[in-house]
Amino acid sequence: MTPTIESAWASGRNNFNLMRLIAAWMVIYGHSWAITAAPGADLITQLTKFRFAGGVAVDVFFVISGFLIASSLERNSVRGYLISRALRIVPALLVCVLLSALVMAPLLTTASDYWSRPDAWRYIAVNASLWSNVFFLPGVFETLPRTAINGSLWTLPIEARLYLALMVAWLLGVLTPKRYTPLWALALAGAAAVAWWKHPLPEHLADTANCTAFFITGTLLWVNRRTVRLSLWPILVMLAAAAVLRGSTWFYLAYFPLLAYATLYLALVPRLPAIRRHDLSYGLYLYGWPMQQLAFLAGATTALGNTAAATVLALICAALSWFLVEQPALVWKRRLLARVTAPVEASR
Repeated sequence: MTPTIESAWASGRNNFNLMRLIAAWMVIYGHSWAITAAPGADLITQLTKFRFAGGVAVDVFFVISGFLIASSLERNSVRGYLISRALRIVPALLVCVLLSALVMAPLLTTASDYWSRPDAWRYIAVNASLWSNVFFLPGVFETLPRTAINGSLWTLPIEARLYLALMVAWLLGVLTPKRYTPLWALALAGAAAVAWWKHPLPEHLADTANCTAFFITGTLLWVNRRTVRLSLWPILVMLAAAAVLRGSTWFYLAYFPLLAYATLYLALVPRLPAIRRHDLSYGLYLYGWPMQQLAFLAGATTALGNTAAATVLALICAALSWFLVEQPALVWKRRLLARVTAPVEASR
């Protein structure tokens, strides 16, 4: 009998860390064509005729995030949830933007007045705030095909807002199958109607809507975990539908459910190599783009050459980020959560 999401999750063994690591690498691979201005496209783009490798990876990230963050809410208080989310995202992000603006940029900039301009401080403050993004610094990468310091950071403010929105939904008691499922369907129908009415949507709105759709679908799968079964047959059917619709304007109708369902299937059913202790995916995502820019400056100017060089550099940065920043932050998180829960336990 095929397992439900709940029974597969209860086994305690999953592939989420491995999938996020592969997805973070796919972002590097997919960006290589833009970073180097190389002709052609990555294999995912060629296969789907719809979305490049990095875009597919971001969709996977948001499905996983919607699922895991919903599960986190059920284990935490509001304070515990906010502490957990902040300490998982902010410390590594802050270190990355500090290194970019205060170390890398001054070494590379052609702007003689770099330190007298407020741009570096604005880059740090805005990106670390998780409210918006700043992508450029004066005199840095200005002669390269792509001039952004870190083009991957655009997803993080969207992610942060979705964390808060999901917390509000939880506080309102919405995260039950009978309440959440119709609201999810209504949200997707409303988004589709707006997209059809205002087509084409501005890029930033289209990106936000797409990320939100995958996030709330990941949450849907968590909320309905007792009834949704994980089987290979639905994936094969959806793959067939995607093959039929490939290259058409209707491809998204097959792509969306296929990616969401297949992500959970691959995360919970196959017995893949487990990554339990050291999660380098976030660091790989944070440092991938700037390492690709540096690799290009160092001569890695072909798409695959840039992918290879940047992968090595970004993995080194990701390991340093994990052991020096992220893992200590998680230890601090556990201590803070213990202090938050201790008064509650004492009062019982």
